[in-house]
Amino acid sequence: MPHSKDQIDVAKSIRMIEWLKAELVSSAGSVLKSFIKGSEELMLDCLASVIMTAYLLGKRSGIPFRRIDQRLKEKIAAGIKSRHEIEQWYGDLSSLQRYMEERKR
Repeated sequence: MPHSKDQIDVAKSIRMIEWLKAELVSSAGSVLKSFIKGSEELMLDCLASVIMTAYLLGKRSGIPFRRIDQRLKEKIAAGIKSRHEIEQWYGDLSSLQRYMEERKR
């Protein structure tokens, strides 16, 4: 029985989503290993891979990059409002919020 192009595209899309999910888990593991090795360049590369893969997984799942950014901003604001420990102790959420606002300009 011949496959239609739509069936092939759906299968391809599902495979890509599954690959991206596996890549996200693998990249997260690489982040942990990079901290053990202590190389800043390796840590930077691994962290960038996690962020990139998360954005691509969202896109392949039908979520635009802007919506991911918007939800991230909402989560940062909520963490600041709820006085999350990382905000209380270090002010990291406020710092990230300022960075994201400056990046927009």
